[in-house]
Amino acid sequence: MFHVKLEGSDAMARDADEKLAARRVKMPKRVVEKPLRQVTKRLLMALFVMFLTVMLVWVDRSGYHDNANGSVDFLDCVYYATVTLSTTGYGDIVPYSDSARLINILLITPLRVLFLIILVGTTLEVLTERTREEWRLNRWRKNLRDHTVVVGFGTKGRSALHTLLATGLRKEQVVIVDPSAKVIDIANAEGFTGVVGDATRSDVLLRAELQKARQIVIATQRDDTAVLVTLTARQLNRGAKIVAAVREEENAPLLKQSGADAVITSASAAGRLLGLSVLSPSAGTVMEDLIHQGSGLDLVERPAKKAEVGKSVRETSDLVVSVLRGHRLLAYDDPHASPIQATDRLITIVRAAPPTSSPVTLGSAE
Repeated sequence: MFHVKLEGSDAMARDADEKLAARRVKMPKRVVEKPLRQVTKRLLMALFVMFLTVMLVWVDRSGYHDNANGSVDFLDCVYYATVTLSTTGYGDIVPYSDSARLINILLITPLRVLFLIILVGTTLEVLTERTREEWRLNRWRKNLRDHTVVVGFGTKGRSALHTLLATGLRKEQVVIVDPSAKVIDIANAEGFTGVVGDATRSDVLLRAELQKARQIVIATQRDDTAVLVTLTARQLNRGAKIVAAVREEENAPLLKQSGADAVITSASAAGRLLGLSVLSPSAGTVMEDLIHQGSGLDLVERPAKKAEVGKSVRETSDLVVSVLRGHRLLAYDDPHASPIQATDRLITIVRAAPPTSSPVTLGSAE
């Protein structure tokens, strides 16, 4: 039988991973140049400004006076350009001719300003980027409502998310929670907002704004973790729809008791599909087609149409396999399924096509 127990080594590893990632929300970032490339570019720009200043002083060197020996050579020009651009200004070399002073006013002074902008540009950019990211995060928290939280961005989490996206869910309405910073970086690269941390902790789920979420997908690697995440999530959000995946079928009732609305048993589902494929490869192909969203046949849930009200389930244009009436799920051959009522929702098999609405896909999240 299943026992809820977290191994000490796993817990310590997750805590260390959280500390390294600073346990913060990571939003998708715009594509920028690498830091080394940025620094190299700024350094070359600064050297070009200095070279241009040296050339301006060298061309009109006769208009400058050196208090040490009266004349200005090339080294003096480099020295003057350096102390001028850095605003040090010792005053030992000064422009005294009208042309030298005019060049200082019209050219060298703007170059000095440009040189300072280049030097402090990196610091300003960092501060600006931090302010921008803070503003984006605050705006994200304020506007996020009725979103989808996906706990675990492995194979099961990705498949479930791709199915939801195929039905019209926007990436801006998805938050990924995973203990691995590298996984969250991958999610960011795909356009999703991510939270690094242990989803069994309420403070991690609160950073994902789970209390305002409409649906929660729990696709962790371990069944005991899925139970703890479900318990925590249900405590924070009583009204959200929680769908969880477990490896072993015997743990499914415990997930139900913990607050999950639906539980997918990954190992059993895969085993049944394997067995069906052995008995009937064609039937296995049809089932696999139904599982994969957007190709061939799709299994969808939709409201009953006005033209279908009062008719039998066999008289509809789509192939109806079940009728959801209130909290009751009626099979197509159930005598109570017909006639169709206005408040019914029909679970049908349809030909895959670009969705014109946002039906609820019932394909497996494995």
